[in-house]
Amino acid sequence: MERMALEFVGNVAVLKFNHPEVMNAVGQQMLGDFAEAVEAIKDPANGARCLLLTGEGRGFCAGANLQDDAKREGKAKPAGSALRNFYHPLMFELRSLEMPIVTAVNGAAAGVGMSFAMLGDIVCASKSGFFLQAFARIGLIPDGGSTFMLPRLVGWGRAMELSMLAERLPAEQAHEWGLVNRLFEDNAALMEGAMGIAQKLANGPRSLTLIRKAYWQTWQNSFEQQLELEAQLQNEAGASSDFGEGVKAFLEKRDAAFSGQ
Repeated sequence: MERMALEFVGNVAVLKFNHPEVMNAVGQQMLGDFAEAVEAIKDPANGARCLLLTGEGRGFCAGANLQDDAKREGKAKPAGSALRNFYHPLMFELRSLEMPIVTAVNGAAAGVGMSFAMLGDIVCASKSGFFLQAFARIGLIPDGGSTFMLPRLVGWGRAMELSMLAERLPAEQAHEWGLVNRLFEDNAALMEGAMGIAQKLANGPRSLTLIRKAYWQTWQNSFEQQLELEAQLQNEAGASSDFGEGVKAFLEKRDAAFSGQ
């Protein structure tokens, strides 16, 4: 992999967008490397129990690499074909990943880069970071799941404002709006804090994966369906060894040692 950098730090998979010369803008090679990295992260042999996604250099991800796209043949293809063929499968993989995701926004999270940032279960950012729905600037609509996630995170009116005016949203304001969970003074503090959160999640119980599944399903379920899903997932959580360890640790008044099983 050249455009994505993957490192396993204990049971945390640290994945970085790795094309700082273009502020980590996404091109075809990066998408392929990203998909390859996800497969490695899913491999039980690597022992990952949490994914920390960030960017190399001064940016998180500046959106699609338009220069890269312009060099490719077949430019007459519909603009949505790259979404269906490359981006969507990757988004589905990340949504269904059986571990928590922490995103650390260390600079620009623009266009589809903002979509990747919002996929974090816990979104961290430094004060130098910012978010930008840049699509309208070039005559496109938000993609990468932005039209699904953004109004649910910040509300309808703010989502429309960000998408239609295509103005920067500073990390501090994003924190106030609820888009960012944890705000840090600078990038050094960001990486230390985000890694601390990732390690805590990586050492958490199997139920964290089931929590992810429950919350993703809530957008399409009725109240009755969600109650049934909770019962199903609770059965799964209750059958885990982590549940037994959690109860035992509670009764013995000690910290639980979860295995993720």
